[in-house]
Amino acid sequence: MNKPRIGISLGDLNGIGPEVVIKALADSRVTNLFTPVIYGSSRVLSFYKKIVNLEEFNYSQVKTKGQFAAKSINVVNCWEDQIEIIPGKASTDSGRAAWLALKTATQELKEGLLDALVTAPIDKHTIHSNDFPYKGHTEFLTEFFGVKDSLMLMVSETLRVGLVTGHIPIKDVAAQITKEKVETKLRLLEQSLKQDFGISKPKMAVLGLNPHAGDNGLIGTEDDQIIKPVVQDFKNKGKLVFGPLPADGFFATSQHGRFDGILAMYHDQGLVPFKSLAFDTGVNFTAGLPVVRTSPDHGTAYNLAGKNQAREQSMLKALFTAVDIVTSRLPQLTEK
Repeated sequence: MNKPRIGISLGDLNGIGPEVVIKALADSRVTNLFTPVIYGSSRVLSFYKKIVNLEEFNYSQVKTKGQFAAKSINVVNCWEDQIEIIPGKASTDSGRAAWLALKTATQELKEGLLDALVTAPIDKHTIHSNDFPYKGHTEFLTEFFGVKDSLMLMVSETLRVGLVTGHIPIKDVAAQITKEKVETKLRLLEQSLKQDFGISKPKMAVLGLNPHAGDNGLIGTEDDQIIKPVVQDFKNKGKLVFGPLPADGFFATSQHGRFDGILAMYHDQGLVPFKSLAFDTGVNFTAGLPVVRTSPDHGTAYNLAGKNQAREQSMLKALFTAVDIVTSRLPQLTEK
């Protein structure tokens, strides 16, 4: 069996991305399961491996595009100048480096040189530029790969939470909740549960927008007039869909354990319970793309950078999840 080639964009070099990448790839299982390809800088890796006391962490620099050593950790150097590394400090230089790494990795993913991409955290402020006018990885990848819609799906061993709306102000959420959007996101959730997680007939919960899911129209009309008809349409087609359900009671009474996937209406409605239940092992997966992309469910954590305190569990889980999804999509990996 040919091992999947998993690209890893290094993220913000002043955040915890390089540290958690090194710690995760030091796991003895890694090179047996997949071929890791880091997009960033060998100089950055050399800097951080001293901090995390992993001097034996070795890698091969890629000299020819697409030629990766199957049993090694590979590094693609994405910039030539010596960008200053200052752990814990946001800078436009580190943002530019994060963009160069991401751009190179996504281009090689698009060209078929990689089987999946795992993205280390970026700083949305420092990376923002004319080249990267996006709110985050998800929005960039959706446009880059030419799809109309994607789904931000948070994944753990026992929990999968998708979002109808993502990185938008809370004051704009209600206006974004339309029948068309809820239907699209629910369809993407179902498709991903089947294609990427091997669940032939997924059972899905749809959370309400308003407190108490609108309380029969007493607290807003969106739940009855927008969300409920979409749920009913799916039920009429034989789908196992339930809702709209009040979000607070849903998680408080552990109903989430009865469903294969959950669709939340907005960012914090889904991510607060998800991170409370699965922070160290949670993974951000972009469903609906023609490629596989995952990331850890944390940010740059500047307050921890350079202190050898960041935990690698979420990054490691993101890597293994990428391998699992690649395998689910392509069950017959063949020798090249």
